[in-house]
Amino acid sequence: MALKAVHVSDVPSLDHVPENAASLSLYSPSRFLKGGLETGRSAFKAPKFLVIGHRGNGMNLLQSSDGRMKAIKENSILSFNAASNYPIDYVEFDVQVTGDGFPIIFHDNFILSEQNGMIYERRVTDLSLSEFLGYGPQREDGKVGRSLLRKTKDGRIVSWSVETDDSLCTLEEAFHKVNPRSGFNVELKFDDHVVYQEDQLVQVLQAILRVVFEHARDRPIIFSSFQPDAALLIRKLQSTYPVFFLTNAGTEIYYDVRRNSLEEAVKLCSEGGLQGIVSEVKGIFRNPGAVNKIKDSKLSLLTYGKLNNVPEAVYLQYLMGIEGVIVDVVEKITEAVSNLMRPSKEGAEEEEAAVVEEHNDQSLQHAKPEFSQKELSFLLKLIPELIQQ
Repeated sequence: MALKAVHVSDVPSLDHVPENAASLSLYSPSRFLKGGLETGRSAFKAPKFLVIGHRGNGMNLLQSSDGRMKAIKENSILSFNAASNYPIDYVEFDVQVTGDGFPIIFHDNFILSEQNGMIYERRVTDLSLSEFLGYGPQREDGKVGRSLLRKTKDGRIVSWSVETDDSLCTLEEAFHKVNPRSGFNVELKFDDHVVYQEDQLVQVLQAILRVVFEHARDRPIIFSSFQPDAALLIRKLQSTYPVFFLTNAGTEIYYDVRRNSLEEAVKLCSEGGLQGIVSEVKGIFRNPGAVNKIKDSKLSLLTYGKLNNVPEAVYLQYLMGIEGVIVDVVEKITEAVSNLMRPSKEGAEEEEAAVVEEHNDQSLQHAKPEFSQKELSFLLKLIPELIQQ
């Protein structure tokens, strides 16, 4: 059973570390307030419509016919920097902590490898750092890593083969090797099938915060998590960086009711002092009225999901007042959003632009669609019916 949110009040904040806790006092968030985000419940306000690269330049779908989904190894330094070549605001990635206390970047709960014809599966958080880094391509010349496999949603085990591979990496490494212009959306990754005790969560989160406070410098950071108690605790443990609650918004059902609707997400954020929600975009389109309720609660709203790879769906969210999207096809969506935000032209320039646009593909990449308020209202009513499947 999930932990009760009320337990958070008993956890000491890292903002107020006792003097004898020297190992933690080095990482007080107050050292990083200058030039960073403001503190406070409703401090996070996106300066513009944000585009965030999912696991860097996009997640890997190894069985997809779309080559972009297996172009670059996800959650890698190479992928993060590839995304930063485009006008992206943040890269999103998954952080777990190894058995010996090192924050690493990896999405899956288990890591799979083949040896002597046998497939071995180990929980990522049971590995030591050296064991984890021993999988896949190695940075040391002449060193060969263990093979890296992946289990698909339907249970098949496939080779983790991508067009451009890269080594596994740590959170600390990302701070030093990723383009400093890119903000980090740090997803705190926990296994949905594991019941975590509060002290376990605190230990993991403190390990992550140590690295963030030591190495983030002025890089913008957003924390997020599907794990309700982890989201509440990371907010309690620091007040420098905004915390968002990730939710499937009812598109999937979990034992913990806090995860099953946008209404529950708003309640969790409001009671726990979180700054925003990251919702599956289908959940928003099925319940567009929730956007105003979220804004009335002074919460920011971002979305994720496959529909965010469709420019028109992104544009509609912009019209709805959503503040940003997490996407896989970074090049396509950043181009679309750049055109969306382009200042309108006047006079001859506007006429010339209209002529050019007539010859372009009528997708948002080239010409943003125009909707009247009546048309927008119709779309918002129609979309929930279209995406019920």
